[in-house]
Amino acid sequence: MHTVTAKGILSHDNGMNLYRGCTHGCIYCDSRSKCYRTDHDFEDIEVKENALALLEAALRRKRRRCMIGTGAMTDPYIPPEMKLEQTRGALLLIERYGFGVALQTKSDRVLRDLDILRRINDKTKAVVQMTLTTADEALCRIIEPRVSTTRERVAALRTLRDAGIPTVVWLCPILPYINDTRENILQLLTWCAEAGVRGVLCFGMGLTLREGNREYFYRQLDAHFPGLKERYMRAYGDSYVVNSPRGGQLMQLFHRFCEENGMLHDVDAIFAYLHQFEEKNAPQQLTLW
Repeated sequence: MHTVTAKGILSHDNGMNLYRGCTHGCIYCDSRSKCYRTDHDFEDIEVKENALALLEAALRRKRRRCMIGTGAMTDPYIPPEMKLEQTRGALLLIERYGFGVALQTKSDRVLRDLDILRRINDKTKAVVQMTLTTADEALCRIIEPRVSTTRERVAALRTLRDAGIPTVVWLCPILPYINDTRENILQLLTWCAEAGVRGVLCFGMGLTLREGNREYFYRQLDAHFPGLKERYMRAYGDSYVVNSPRGGQLMQLFHRFCEENGMLHDVDAIFAYLHQFEEKNAPQQLTLW
């Protein structure tokens, strides 16, 4: 772990990453791609030591309140967070200045900050997005070795539901010949419905591979699924989008199940929800009529 002094914290669409790099070890991680220009070892976490000062200055300058996002590139609840509390500090600032938040994680450590999330959600909107990939706990330990297991994440979704915190699930990636089965997708969606998930994001039954994350992914296939790398190379070559041969059938199952269980499943509609700032208990303007 090392520290840097950052020049800025919020992107043009109000997203932020308080850390750079990750120790979760997910075999498919797109953030390893060279296009992101991480100039240090991926497991050597970069901590933006002035992140909270930058965030407070940015929030104070904003003329209109909005949703603040975090977790797109680096999980806000990687292990160092439990000591450094960068994410907790950011949530406190978001609460103080009256903004909303949409955070993305694979960790049940998010429950540590349930108190702040509830206070934010009482005033505006706090949305927790949780990634789910496999219902098989043993497989989860292989493809996502150092993060909360699927069952721990589902338990966290239920706790968030009971606390009134809205949730969205990212159903991805679906790895061809590994977790692209009807049984897996149906079980994950069933758990989503039971946990009262508002929406499920799925961009297709597959994954993306490009320089940096492809090489890491293939090394992990060699280590855990002997012979599968060669099958990928024959089927997909250097393709960026790697779709499951069962993708069509699985997407039909996905859309049908979500529709029948009242969960949003249109990508644009879910992103619109995540970005829409809502102010609760706002004073109503009086009218003479």
